[in-house]
Amino acid sequence: MRVRIGKARRRSKKRLFREARGNVGGRSKLLRTVKETVIRSRAYAYRDRRVRKRMFRQLWITRLSAACRERGISYSEFIHGLHAAEIGLNRKSLSELAVLEPHIFDEVVDAVKAVAA
Repeated sequence: MRVRIGKARRRSKKRLFREARGNVGGRSKLLRTVKETVIRSRAYAYRDRRVRKRMFRQLWITRLSAACRERGISYSEFIHGLHAAEIGLNRKSLSELAVLEPHIFDEVVDAVKAVAA
């Protein structure tokens, strides 16, 4: 008896077409092009999940640098002082403090300056 692949093939094609929805023209209609599109989109998604982490760290450092400059200390001196004062806050929480709670950030800077002096 001859075995047909009908149901499995339809299921795999539907999965690909569902993932390629929203693309223009053949990128969402033609199987060969859809396969290329989906593979490429997965590669971009994998890469950009890492790029997003990089960009956020860059943003936090920029915010911290600006906040430190306003308080008369450079970013590198601030980070060195944090380690010396054994303050275990990361860059994300420090940048949130600098933006949302400036008076608390002032206290952190004062503690860092006290250790550096």
